[in-house]
Amino acid sequence: MASILKVDTITGVTTAGSIAVTGEGNSTTTNLQQGLLKMWANLSGSGTPAIDDSTNTSSVTDVGTGERQINLTNNVSNTNYMTFSGMLNEGNSGGTRGAAGHQLNGQTTSSVKYKIVYGSTASSDGALSDSAVDDGCAIAGDLA
Repeated sequence: MASILKVDTITGVTTAGSIAVTGEGNSTTTNLQQGLLKMWANLSGSGTPAIDDSTNTSSVTDVGTGERQINLTNNVSNTNYMTFSGMLNEGNSGGTRGAAGHQLNGQTTSSVKYKIVYGSTASSDGALSDSAVDDGCAIAGDLA
């Protein structure tokens, strides 16, 4: 028989902010808090970006052509967090502008900055562009 657990708050017994979850195979455990993204944002707009959906995101700053800065509502504890970013290429079809990629440009405890780069390869020597249809970023790490 299946059961349903309905709660508003889960707190660890030994340490309030530490919940162990039994992993697949029942032989290991994973810390729930360590496995959660601490920030993510989905942006849209060609030119000036807008936040479509997010968590722990206060605002987005249009730094310059192809450069975005996502500002956090709650800071992370240090700058050693992992950042994931991605984009949807709007379908460039001419010249050498075939591949798309991101180049991280800076991260602090209160914001992360990245560039949208187009080029013949997804390397940092491509051209900066504001023409991505959708882009975004996520952080895995510890909150302050």
